[in-house]
Amino acid sequence: MKITLKVMRQAGPHAEPRLVAYELLGVTEDMSFLEMLDVLNEELTARGEDPVAFDSDCREGICGMCGIMINGQAHGPERTTTCQLHMRSFKDGDTITLEPWRASAFPVIKDLVVDRSAFDRIIQAGGYISVNTGAAPDAHATPVPKENADRAFEAAACIGCGACVAACPNASSMLFTAAKVTHLGLLPQGQPEREARVVNMLQQQDAEGFGGCTNIGECAAVCPKEIPLDVISTLNADLGHALVRNK
Repeated sequence: MKITLKVMRQAGPHAEPRLVAYELLGVTEDMSFLEMLDVLNEELTARGEDPVAFDSDCREGICGMCGIMINGQAHGPERTTTCQLHMRSFKDGDTITLEPWRASAFPVIKDLVVDRSAFDRIIQAGGYISVNTGAAPDAHATPVPKENADRAFEAAACIGCGACVAACPNASSMLFTAAKVTHLGLLPQGQPEREARVVNMLQQQDAEGFGGCTNIGECAAVCPKEIPLDVISTLNADLGHALVRNK
């Protein structure tokens, strides 16, 4: 296939962004999207040009490192991570526009790479369990209702890629935060810190500059791990309990 790429290039956080077009020949449908970018970068390097900076790590849809707006869609036309997207989703002659996640809380580092450390700070504010549960056999001895276990597992699938923020018109991270709150709040070990967790994580979310949630649902629609939108309802319920109990 012959593909035209329009890539948003930005030399640094304070540089002016510009859209640069590249033509790529010999793209096969079996290539992953990132493999296609690797081919582009090999050609740019061979010409003595600066390769396109983009994030990746495991390339197995697990780590959450990859993340690109592809033709205006977070991760592209398929509901998967960018690294698991393949060129069979495109056709010969297509023009593909690549942009980084756009959110004030995700400042651009270079080209398609953004700083997502805001997510780390939200986790540090309360997205963990610090209560001593003893050794693994002791923790496993605590029964967990299957409904709660299934729901916690579903929420725990969040990989923190940031697609929810990129897709949301408000640049809200509520789906991410709610997934973490729901996951830990449904486990017996998560109960002692349940109220403080939701309050502290939401305070940090606001401090990072993420927008407010207006339940548009774009976040859940693009989530590659299919985190359900109703985890936000669970977060809101936890917040309501915390605020009432701490009046």
